[in-house]
Amino acid sequence: MSAEESSRTEEAEPGAEPGAEDGRAAAAVPAQTPAANGTPTAETTATAATTATASTAERKREQRGWYFYDFAVSVYSASVLTVFLGPYLTAVAKAAADSEGFVHPLGIPVRAGSFFAYSVSASVILAVLLMPLVGAVADRTGRKKPLLAAAAYTGAAATAGMFFLGGERYLLGGLLLVVANASLSVSMVLYNAYLPQISTPDERDTVSSRGWAFGYTAGSVMLVVNLVLFQGHDSFGLTEGEAVRICLASAGLWWGAFALIPLRRLRDRAVVREPGAAPAVSGWKQLVATLKDMRRYPLTLSFLLAYLIYNDGVQTVISQASIYGSEELKLEQSTLIGAVLLVQILAVAGALGMGRLARIYGAKRTILGSLAAWAVTLAAGYFLPARTPAWFFALAAMIGLVLGGSQALSRSLFSHLVPAGKEAEYFSAYEMSDRGLSWVGPLVFGLTYQLTGSYRDAIISLVVFFALGFVLLARVPVRRAVEAAGNPVPERI
Repeated sequence: MSAEESSRTEEAEPGAEPGAEDGRAAAAVPAQTPAANGTPTAETTATAATTATASTAERKREQRGWYFYDFAVSVYSASVLTVFLGPYLTAVAKAAADSEGFVHPLGIPVRAGSFFAYSVSASVILAVLLMPLVGAVADRTGRKKPLLAAAAYTGAAATAGMFFLGGERYLLGGLLLVVANASLSVSMVLYNAYLPQISTPDERDTVSSRGWAFGYTAGSVMLVVNLVLFQGHDSFGLTEGEAVRICLASAGLWWGAFALIPLRRLRDRAVVREPGAAPAVSGWKQLVATLKDMRRYPLTLSFLLAYLIYNDGVQTVISQASIYGSEELKLEQSTLIGAVLLVQILAVAGALGMGRLARIYGAKRTILGSLAAWAVTLAAGYFLPARTPAWFFALAAMIGLVLGGSQALSRSLFSHLVPAGKEAEYFSAYEMSDRGLSWVGPLVFGLTYQLTGSYRDAIISLVVFFALGFVLLARVPVRRAVEAAGNPVPERI
């Protein structure tokens, strides 16, 4: 099987940018003019080799630029969402609350302690409306890069604006959170949609894994810097609140600065518009249209269902692990923050290591192995003794080693199952399963705790997501799914 990728999105229009056919080395090689005896001349052979080399170099250049968007945006997820914004915005809301502990956004009484969670929910709703619409526009116009730039800098500006969340400005904080979160989700649709366009099928797992590794590296570096500033704020002449606001704003500045690299190196592809193609419509209608189109590819839908289930488990572990550590294991905040940093660092090694395993065993088998490791990790977490940080750090290490790899390989495997020309549209559905639909796991976690009064029972209940996801993924014939989507099948899948 050839390692070069067939056309991913479209044939280039007349006058399109040279090399706009996806960076395929094979497509970049011009037809050789035979000599009189029918044999290609040395001149045409040399020209073909030079053109193929140039195409490969251009593809690698785009890949290196693509990695840096993960490097730019992951600081927001690691520092803003995971560590700093939730407690700080809740404190700001409580400062603005009435005597009964309520704030009144738009005249609606809301408990100050719930304001952050409601703001996150509002951002998810907005993202679900925007992602399929933006994905369809990107595919039909071929202009992913300006849309990516708009989403990235809207999110970066909103994050940098969090520096002004002093006093009782909880409404400003909620608005900035909604804008930043929705912008992040939209930008990730466009970012992921580049993956099948900048890599051949056999490169896909490695490229995706490196992207995740870049992201976790940035998250680790910036989290260390932020924690030094936060914990030593007195020595810097800052209040705790000022230190937090600087940490929040620095994530926005980082996002905006490093987004310049992919925006300089990635390029748009020309598209051939299908006759009678419908214009982009409202978010919900576009989502329905995308899902209807996906019914033509039932094996792609089968993978997406498996991913939705096991990724729900992954996202629930990420969001609830700190609660398990603080409430059930009685660990200090410093221990929990240290565990988050350890996960970030080891996720780099995990993403790269599992990318190498995928080259040997294939992405599907490697993901299945990671799901088994997730189940074992949760089972081990059930037995952790309380007030023992060392064991919690061991659990964090196990999570870090499987976290990045399972996410990276899921993305690359899905990219093989997307029909050409619909990358952004299909990745909007993928991104919604990643960010917009991961609510069943927290519900199961919460109900289990409500019924049993034990966070240990709640954490072990999540094993079902990995077990069911394992079974559903194992049943997907991925080679047949790749062929059904009209894509070349890599040697290892």
